[in-house]
Amino acid sequence: MRIRFIHIVLLTLFTLNVCAQQLPQYSQYMLNNYAINPAIGGSTNYVEAKSNNRYQWKGITDAPRTYVLTLNGPTKAKNVGLGGTIFTDITGPTRRTGISASYAYHLKLNEEWKLSMGLAAGFLQFAIDGSKIRLRDEGDNIISSGIQSVIVPDFGFGLYLYNRKSYLGISAPQIAQNKLRFFDYQTSSLSKLEDHYYVNAGYKIDLNEDFQVEPGILIKYVKPAPVQFDFGAKITYKEKVWLGANYRTRDAASIMAGFIYNDYLMFAYAYDITTSKLKNYSGGTHEIMLGLKFFKKKEGKSSAAMLK
Repeated sequence: MRIRFIHIVLLTLFTLNVCAQQLPQYSQYMLNNYAINPAIGGSTNYVEAKSNNRYQWKGITDAPRTYVLTLNGPTKAKNVGLGGTIFTDITGPTRRTGISASYAYHLKLNEEWKLSMGLAAGFLQFAIDGSKIRLRDEGDNIISSGIQSVIVPDFGFGLYLYNRKSYLGISAPQIAQNKLRFFDYQTSSLSKLEDHYYVNAGYKIDLNEDFQVEPGILIKYVKPAPVQFDFGAKITYKEKVWLGANYRTRDAASIMAGFIYNDYLMFAYAYDITTSKLKNYSGGTHEIMLGLKFFKKKEGKSSAAMLK
């Protein structure tokens, strides 16, 4: 009975995991939209690398930790952008790791607007470290004491409509919906990759020569979870220093700050104040972002510079 009970619990946890949000989430999504939409790759006139490091629900044992590295930029080929993403999302004995590459084509609609269409392809690994799980009966061999994992291909696409002041993006990663089998003896599984749908938009408002306000929204949906909204805004001084705030429904409110040094190095920080029932146990969430801008093109000017 104990073996069967543990088996049911593990499968339930995995099923819940893969039926809810399976991809990393960020509070500073306005600073790295490419992480959720491959069509954004190459929308600036420079190559940029960004690293997100998120430590969620501090004070709770085995709380999620997320590390993301993105790289994207334009190419010598006209209207083409390339990029790539690597992420690791760790929660207790479980780990999700992904790597992908993207291609985006930017179509000029008129003198003001462009439309980008992007595709991404890569691999996802879901793993569980049995050595970090303590069973009530040490004789139970329902899982290995080592690492068990499954690797599946992943595909995604996105659209990005933008100009110098505003943007609207729609993206859908994990469209393959591959099955996940964590145990060698499994012939079938209810666990699978679920479609994720993102809609993000923003608009930059010049208050005067020094200050600029940028409100933004991110809408996330993955079945069967309810739709989640992120509402945020940041105010920037001379395109170098900013303060911001964000609210994520059924989860947290965030405060943010950051700066750009010499127009190429960025540092940003966000602190999430938990608003769900976990607030009685969590010390909040810390998120650090580092960015580097290089290989800037001399001709033309960026239509949607993410660092500005």
